[in-house]
Amino acid sequence: MTTPADRPGDGPRIPEAVHRRRWAILGVLMLSLLIVVLDNSILNVAVKTISTPAPTGLGATQSQLEWAINAYTLVFAGLLFSAGLLGDRLGRKKVLLGGLAVFGAGSALAAFSGSPGELIAFRAVMGSGAAFVMPATLAVLMHVFEREEQPKAIGIWAGGVGLAIAVGPITGGVLLDHFWWGSVFLVNVPIVLVALALMLWLVPDSRDPNPGRIDPVGVVLSVVGLVLLVYGIIEGGERADFTDPVVLSTAGAGLAVLVAFVVHEKRSDHPSIDVTYFRDKVFSAAIVAMTLTFFALMGVTFFSVFYTQSVRGYTPLQTGLLMLPLAAAQMVFAPRARLVVGRFGHKATTTAGMLVVAATLAAFAVLDADTPIWALEVLFFLMGTGMAHIMTPVSVVIMQALPREKAGSASALSNTFRQVGGALGIAVLGSVLSAAYRSGIEDSLGALPPGLRHTAGESVEATLGVAAGLGPRGRDLVEPAYDAFLHAMHVTALWGAAIAAAGAIVVALFLPGRRPADETDPQEAQLVSAE
Repeated sequence: MTTPADRPGDGPRIPEAVHRRRWAILGVLMLSLLIVVLDNSILNVAVKTISTPAPTGLGATQSQLEWAINAYTLVFAGLLFSAGLLGDRLGRKKVLLGGLAVFGAGSALAAFSGSPGELIAFRAVMGSGAAFVMPATLAVLMHVFEREEQPKAIGIWAGGVGLAIAVGPITGGVLLDHFWWGSVFLVNVPIVLVALALMLWLVPDSRDPNPGRIDPVGVVLSVVGLVLLVYGIIEGGERADFTDPVVLSTAGAGLAVLVAFVVHEKRSDHPSIDVTYFRDKVFSAAIVAMTLTFFALMGVTFFSVFYTQSVRGYTPLQTGLLMLPLAAAQMVFAPRARLVVGRFGHKATTTAGMLVVAATLAAFAVLDADTPIWALEVLFFLMGTGMAHIMTPVSVVIMQALPREKAGSASALSNTFRQVGGALGIAVLGSVLSAAYRSGIEDSLGALPPGLRHTAGESVEATLGVAAGLGPRGRDLVEPAYDAFLHAMHVTALWGAAIAAAGAIVVALFLPGRRPADETDPQEAQLVSAE
């Protein structure tokens, strides 16, 4: 019987020994993915604890917290495409093993950081290791599943992200209830060791017979440009003034470097990112959807932790449990999203997902200190449902747009823009939150000395910390702090909703609709490929 792997253009047939254990291999790949995503979801719950003064935390400011997250994501995004190319060249299994080892070492170092600066540096080390893990997992997946099973496998892989989002906050909450803040990083080490052992045993190696060359100039330009841009955005939020000369010059320099990066990539015969891929409007729209979804998600996750813990008074563990509906929805719907695409097409499914995400973000603008907590749970569930119907379809479009031999490059492109979207989401929406909060609390801090006034205006946690230090005199700052934070959260949520709505317009215009039944065979309809 003829299978899709026997057809011209579908690549070599997968060896029978590998085919038999493909689901076990997928489990190992998901464990590796779990570690990378788990770390960020754990950290989201721990940010309030890390912002608490020593000995409980590190006394990190809001901008330092943003850098602790973004040091990871920027290095991750900057190295992803080169990591994908190295996997294509040296072998995906080797790259996976090396990336996991670096990630585990960085986790151990981060756990014992003595200052916010050390934590930021070791998070960058973790990001460099994770960059070699993420694209390799999806590239290996494309080499152990036949084409007709790839959408199902990618759906399960995407559901693993939902599992990590669920397990991360709960694990972080349990650890923070019983151990010090560094335990949220140290927990990665035993998981890494198990993943390494299983990978050595089960996962086959694969490589591109015609790999590309590494582009060191492109890597440097992309990392420098993103760091300068994000630094300018975060600094603007901290100063509550995006027109400050330092902010404008730094962000402008970042944009200039990124323009130089694009020019270099267009002229290079071995680019880090082949910009010709973006001539395909469908491919570009899928990348935009991925980027904007994570832009909105990461920004909302950042402020929702402060809402549940600082304003509502929940513990880290309770906060993790409150985020379960977000993860549960992704776990349930991500593997099934391909069926919705098969019936309604990419355009309708992804546009609806983007609109649901935009609506739930807008709904955050009506939450206050007394809103029934079930309303927040409903919002998280709807957001997870919307995301599930975005991530699976666009992942399939991106991965099937390129030949199987270039799977590492396709995966790297997808993850690069996802991480850039997340980093910019934290930077932009975090800065909007910071600027709106400082503006809202400013009048209530007038009686404080200038130095203390600046410190108290950095975040709601900083204000509450100063209020606690003032004793009875500080009680008058508590309610204004809550009110200022809620106002800042509402402003930030509406920004996020506007970004998600813009993404809905892009996918509605450019993603393909459902093909008529007489234009495609049953297998193509099942694949919902974007050819």
